[in-house]
Amino acid sequence: MEQLEILKQWIKESRHMVFFGGAGVSTESGIPDFRSADGLYSQHFDYPPESIISHSFFLENPAYFYRFYREKMLPLGFSPNIVHNKLAQWERAGKLDAVITQNIDGLHQKAGSQRVYELHGSVLRNYCTKCRKFYPAEFIKNSAGVPKCDCGGIIKPDVVLYEESLDSDVLEKSIRAIRSADLLIVAGTSLTVYPAAGLLHYYRGNRLALINRDATPLDSCANLVINESLGAVFEAL
Repeated sequence: MEQLEILKQWIKESRHMVFFGGAGVSTESGIPDFRSADGLYSQHFDYPPESIISHSFFLENPAYFYRFYREKMLPLGFSPNIVHNKLAQWERAGKLDAVITQNIDGLHQKAGSQRVYELHGSVLRNYCTKCRKFYPAEFIKNSAGVPKCDCGGIIKPDVVLYEESLDSDVLEKSIRAIRSADLLIVAGTSLTVYPAAGLLHYYRGNRLALINRDATPLDSCANLVINESLGAVFEAL
């Protein structure tokens, strides 16, 4: 495939590569996404999934939120795949400056990546809304009902829910990394979730590679588009 050979050459020549990834990176490890035909948004619950994972729903109905969260959004026991491992390898080699991810599963760090900017937070971090004490994901999974802190406060996952803003520090570091990249690889994302998708507009170079199984609204902004599965592409790189 001609596009794959071009990407290989770009990676070989790059010294400041940045990777921007979405749910398609995690589905290669068996974690279901949200927007595909068999994703969370296509399943039936008592409430729309986007309502359940909103800030107001968490406050109003934490018991149902946690029932949904434990069943559908706590991806423990999964392993990094070829994409995670290849990115960690590139970082160790000094070629990759940063991973920017929309995922909340912590698999990039599990693979060994050090500079990971988690736009939507992580299920691995959870904190008491009252005293801010932190708890691991296993505490949430093994607790019943609404998990409570020793102080009595409700524990909240450190993930960005609907109606919440992205962390300004993570956003700033992501923008800085994208602006200074000589190669930006965007992969496994529908590019329909904002403000995350809007970060692509901060890229100043002419090597923007977009790898996704389906077409995205921002394909026309890319210098290279590969419509294949991430696993197949990264196996070949």
